[in-house]
Amino acid sequence: MPLRTRVASRAWLVWVMGLLVVVYTVGLALHGEAHSSLAFGWFGLLALCVPALVCWRAVWRVGYRHWEVTLAAAALTCFAAGESYVAAVVAGGGPLPFPSAADVGFLLYYPLMLAALVVAVTRRYPGVASAVWLDSAVGSLGAASVLAVLLSPVLDSALEHTSAMATAVAVAYPVFDLAFVAAIAGVAALGGTHMFKQWGALGSGLTVFAATDVVYAWQQTTNTYAVGTVLDAGWAIGLTQMALWVHRAADRDGSPTPDAHGQTGAAGLLVPVLATVAGLVVLVVSSQTPVSPLAVALAAVTLLAATARTQIAFRRVARLVELRRQVATDELTGLPNRRALYAEGEVQLAGPEQPRGLLLLDLDKFKEVNDSLGHHAGDLMLVQVGARLRGRLRPEDVLARLGGDEFAVLLHEADPDQAVVVAVKLRAALAEPFALEGIALHTSVSVGIALFPDHGADLSALLRKADIALYKAKASGSGHHVYSSADDASDATRLQTVEELRAGLDSNQLVVHYQPKVDLTTGNVHSVEALVRWDHPTRGLLYPDVFLGLVEEFGLMPALTQVVLTVALDQAAVWHANGRPLTVAVNLSASSLVDDHLPEHVMSMLAARGVPTDVLQLEITEEFLMADRDRARDILTRLRSSGIRISIDDYGTGYSSLSYLRDLPVDELKLDRSFVTPMDDDPRAVALVASTVGLAHSLGLRMVAEGVETLVAYNQLKRLGCDQAQGYFMSRPIAAADLDDWLRTWRPVAGLTDLPQPRLPAPSVRPVVSGAAPGPQGADAA
Repeated sequence: MPLRTRVASRAWLVWVMGLLVVVYTVGLALHGEAHSSLAFGWFGLLALCVPALVCWRAVWRVGYRHWEVTLAAAALTCFAAGESYVAAVVAGGGPLPFPSAADVGFLLYYPLMLAALVVAVTRRYPGVASAVWLDSAVGSLGAASVLAVLLSPVLDSALEHTSAMATAVAVAYPVFDLAFVAAIAGVAALGGTHMFKQWGALGSGLTVFAATDVVYAWQQTTNTYAVGTVLDAGWAIGLTQMALWVHRAADRDGSPTPDAHGQTGAAGLLVPVLATVAGLVVLVVSSQTPVSPLAVALAAVTLLAATARTQIAFRRVARLVELRRQVATDELTGLPNRRALYAEGEVQLAGPEQPRGLLLLDLDKFKEVNDSLGHHAGDLMLVQVGARLRGRLRPEDVLARLGGDEFAVLLHEADPDQAVVVAVKLRAALAEPFALEGIALHTSVSVGIALFPDHGADLSALLRKADIALYKAKASGSGHHVYSSADDASDATRLQTVEELRAGLDSNQLVVHYQPKVDLTTGNVHSVEALVRWDHPTRGLLYPDVFLGLVEEFGLMPALTQVVLTVALDQAAVWHANGRPLTVAVNLSASSLVDDHLPEHVMSMLAARGVPTDVLQLEITEEFLMADRDRARDILTRLRSSGIRISIDDYGTGYSSLSYLRDLPVDELKLDRSFVTPMDDDPRAVALVASTVGLAHSLGLRMVAEGVETLVAYNQLKRLGCDQAQGYFMSRPIAAADLDDWLRTWRPVAGLTDLPQPRLPAPSVRPVVSGAAPGPQGADAA
């Protein structure tokens, strides 16, 4: 059966119920004497019984597992049974005693309906906060206190019965009415305006039923009640509304949609506020006129609950204020964060248009502090940086930490010259040494400057332009840079270079050159270092300093490392097959060494080429060793146990800790060129190299000097006992074919002063073009 047809077949009884109650109500309104008609009296009884049938039909549809539907059906059935007993007694002409069997049905209706309401509420609001439940309690108590005042005559009249049973039954009716009104007010406080979406029929039905009960009780007390008035339709209307709610609940599979929060905001406080006022009114009235003790007690409890709710509200407001402060504050430095900067920027930039400046600051080489001294020291440094910057700014300027080592300053009023002056002042403030755990550290900062309104109309645009300027400041080493429209072209060029680099990785544009390592004792060459170059289609041969920063910035290092390893191991396999077993050293960056599967991957590449593991040497930097000692030990131990040699590249730079030389499986140290270059005319540089060579040998490590560019440096290193040397003095990095020619013409050194200078063959690739000329050997540090 189609869905629409099934719904229509279920709704016919509901329409009959509605028609009965309308006819019954209109008949009573037009003809009050209709109660004398026995037929109309039975018609009224039918209007009270059909709602029970609607409820049981709903139970039949959803089953007994939905207790609120079943309890509501049972409640309406009990009330209908009581009315049926009354109608039967009246029709028989006999007297109706009090209490009677009808009162059993009537009194069972109240707890059953209240139980249905409790089950529905707990299912509707499964995760309501205690404060919301307290709001509901305040609303219930306040409404009950007011009703207790109104029902005082009824309660007094009920207590006048001579029979204990009659007194108990008479008192039960107004007490249940109190409970009904309290429940209605509590649900209103709990659900607020939302209750009318799914609870409108039930709430209105309970309200009409309770109001009819209260008016009936008043009329009975004053002997003004008459059978056959519109008041008699009140019970039928209330029951019809309740049955309609049950019918709709069954269409929703028995229960309303859960609400985990309940009513919040001002609307949710309306009922408890009104209830509190009602409690106060009751207490004031009780001081002027006699009021029942029950009403006074309920009013007093209402105010106590309202006081407790007020305390909870104050604590909640204080907590919200603190949470709002935390949301807008950087936890580490106590400065405003990015969210606060956007909020303040929106306010300032929307005000009167005046020149403003946005400075974006980024600490230079801050990662080395974290890697060498730990993140705790880095955090202490950031706190000091924030304090220094704040001390150099005006109160109206906004200083915010955006994250990491990046700060932003929104200058309240500044032209281009003033913004530059502030940038210089801030850089000078951070140039002073920082005291961290007994260590004096120096740092510097790069500043990108964007101006409002010239460079952007909102903070997002200014931040974007300041970021471009910051990149220019770092690239040029100038310290600060003011954004200009020409920078956009530069930034676009940088992004274009990245895309070309991605394509180059996929189309074999990355090539590898090899620089020989000369054994200083014998003059023989047993190993080479693989250095990557980019054979660009239009720009010629590009050295690593042109593109390596972009590789790291855009996460391309794993792909580049894979290319270099593949090419280098392929070449090592060729040399090995030709009887020239050269060891190839490949540089690995810190970002490439975070892969726990790296040892297995490298071993599989070696096995696939059928070469021994000792043909590969991996050169790593101290940055990786200091960043994660445990990870370094695990990965290097697995690599070393497989026969792969480990070398520490650029030794002596950065913040070093000699303890890793003892803990980690290392084969050699590569002394950075910054120690080798001054050896020609600086005795102190010679002394440093001598001590470093002695340290390496005492630890059983091989010492390699890179950046050897003069005969003097070569002779000094040989005299000091250095094991190997590489540099432009012997050979610059060259293609594999050119290296074969170089090796055929190379002769071991016979003495300290007769080192021949071999003639280099012509490069096998296109010459380097403008912007990529090979400078000093530092350009080869890839």
